[in-house]
Amino acid sequence: MSKKFTDKQIHILNVAEELIAQKGFEGTSVREISSKAEINVAMISYYFGSKEKMMAYLYQFRVQKTREHFAEFTETIKDAKPQMQMREVIKYIVSQLFKYNYFHGFVTQEMRQTEHLKNELMEFYEICVAKIDDITKKGIAAGVFTFAPQPEDILTLILGPTLFTIRNRKFIEIFVVYNTDEKYMQEAEKKVKANILMSVFALLGYVAQ
Repeated sequence: MSKKFTDKQIHILNVAEELIAQKGFEGTSVREISSKAEINVAMISYYFGSKEKMMAYLYQFRVQKTREHFAEFTETIKDAKPQMQMREVIKYIVSQLFKYNYFHGFVTQEMRQTEHLKNELMEFYEICVAKIDDITKKGIAAGVFTFAPQPEDILTLILGPTLFTIRNRKFIEIFVVYNTDEKYMQEAEKKVKANILMSVFALLGYVAQ
C-alpha cells in the first residue's frame, strides 16, 4: 500500500531531490537540505530518521508519483494505434529512468534491506507489464504485431539496456559524441531508446502498414 506523505514531508523530499540531483547523495548534506527547506536540522530525523532513510522515502515517493503520472500518460494515448502506444510507452519508461538516474546506485544497496521500496517498485512494474500486455494484444488483433512475447520479457528488454547504460558511463561514453554532461545524457538516452525500439518491434514482428 502506498505511503501517505504530509505536506511538510513532501516539501523536504522535493528539496532533497533537487539537491541530490545536482550534487549526488554523498555530496549533499542534511544541513544543506534543511537550510534550503528552511527547517531545523532535527526535523530530518523527526520525519525520516536519517539521511539514508530519507533517501529511501524519497525513492518511494518518486515511484508513487511516477506511477500516477504513468496512468495519466497512458490514458492520453489509449486511442492511438498499438504500435504508437508501444513506442510511446517504451520512450516514457526510458526517459523516466534517465531523468531520475541518480537513484540507481543508492537503490541497488538499499533495496536489499528495505521491503517497502521493493513493494513500490514491484507494483509499478506490474502496472507496466499489464499495459504492455494490453497493447500487444491490440497489436495482434489489428494485424500490426505478428508475435506476442510475454509482457514481462518486453519490460525486461526495456529496463536492462537502460540501466546498463546509466550505470556504465565510462563504457558508453566511448560511443557517443558530447561536450557537456547534459549532452552526454541526451545522446546516451537517444542511443538506448533507438536500440530498444528496434529490439522490441523486431520481437513483436511489427508489420508496417
